[in-house]
Amino acid sequence: MQVSGGIRFLPVFGKSGSGKSCAARELATHLPECRVFELPRDAIQSGDTLRRHLELEARSPQQHRLWVAIVDQYEEEVAGQGNIPSQFIEQLSLLDRDKTLGRPILFIWLTTKREFQASLTAATSRNERILLSENFELIGPERSDWPSIIEETFHFHNQDKNLADFQVLQDNLERVSVERPTLGNAIGAVGGMLSATVDGLQDLSIYQVVMLWPVTDGQRITRVGQFTDQRAGYKVDWPAWYRQLNRDDQTQLPVHEYNRARLYFDLRLVPIAAADLYPLCRNLEDENPTLAPSYFIRFKKTHFYNIVTGNWNPNTFSPLRERESERADEARAWYEGVTQNPVGLGRRIAKLLQNCSVQAQHEQDVSSRYATVRADVLVDRPSEPKHKVIVELKAYSAENTMPSSIKDAIRTTLKRHAQFGGFLQRQ
Repeated sequence: MQVSGGIRFLPVFGKSGSGKSCAARELATHLPECRVFELPRDAIQSGDTLRRHLELEARSPQQHRLWVAIVDQYEEEVAGQGNIPSQFIEQLSLLDRDKTLGRPILFIWLTTKREFQASLTAATSRNERILLSENFELIGPERSDWPSIIEETFHFHNQDKNLADFQVLQDNLERVSVERPTLGNAIGAVGGMLSATVDGLQDLSIYQVVMLWPVTDGQRITRVGQFTDQRAGYKVDWPAWYRQLNRDDQTQLPVHEYNRARLYFDLRLVPIAAADLYPLCRNLEDENPTLAPSYFIRFKKTHFYNIVTGNWNPNTFSPLRERESERADEARAWYEGVTQNPVGLGRRIAKLLQNCSVQAQHEQDVSSRYATVRADVLVDRPSEPKHKVIVELKAYSAENTMPSSIKDAIRTTLKRHAQFGGFLQRQ
């Protein structure tokens, strides 16, 4: 955009919620040479006030080559004052002749009424040189882009949270984008959905579900981690999991029920290095093993231990990393045999937690009036609001730790606990 000196005027029409105000205010973001500001009502109605306001803007320590002054939908204020458009344009004409301000100024008047835009245009009949365009209309972004814009807007203003965390999913966004006339209206509809889910989200279960996934190298650490928000305690990242589904699964699976189960049971997917289990989990058939106390020091530092005991601290979070050592190599070889005995591994993990003064039992059935689930390890931590932790052990071979395998394992757990919580009927 270029303004070759003097004053220019642009009346902009757009439906309510089409993004006129946002677009006008974003000009400075994309054009650093612009100073963008909104004119108050009294500056519209009085030439002297308008000049004083512009002179005040001129005192800014930052000097910009172009000013953009916005008049944001004042048709209600000027209703019944039919001479206001003419008077305002006349003041702009006088400013155009007066060079004391020393810089070009673009005045943008935003309106939701075609008739008012026409009256503003007609008011420039004696001063046509200042009019940039007669019928400028702001359409807004393509409707197909609305879902992603709504998601990104919510993400930005809510500390990087996802709408899925509040039970608003992609198909909800697609539906409101089709049904609503403007983007702003669609955003308002999503706000209504959020309000409707607040009460339900406060009804917390006593159960937390933790999927424990042993990993043997950096590649597996990365693959498991990409499905989670690691710093938040490895909470399952809904968008990351949802993107792995094919289009048929996205439309045919009961994703709303799955997402509700994820939120209700605070589903976590926690990797643990095989090297941190190996010294404590040899000879799994021995139900009363002798375990060196020094090995428990490393176990108590694992992310898994801190999550199930309620001691997770995001401020001290350090990502899980591959450690190259002879013991790590031995742990990889050991783990390949352990995948054939997941029951024994679950029993030993429960024993490790008991030795750390944690109330834990292996192979426990947990029932509701809707369904029963099997906890490979059931942890009881009385001091926490979610005082029971259902640990599901995912002891897959290293070769089977693929994104598709992880996606399917999460899906299985979501389905199982959606039925357990009564969100999904058993088939």
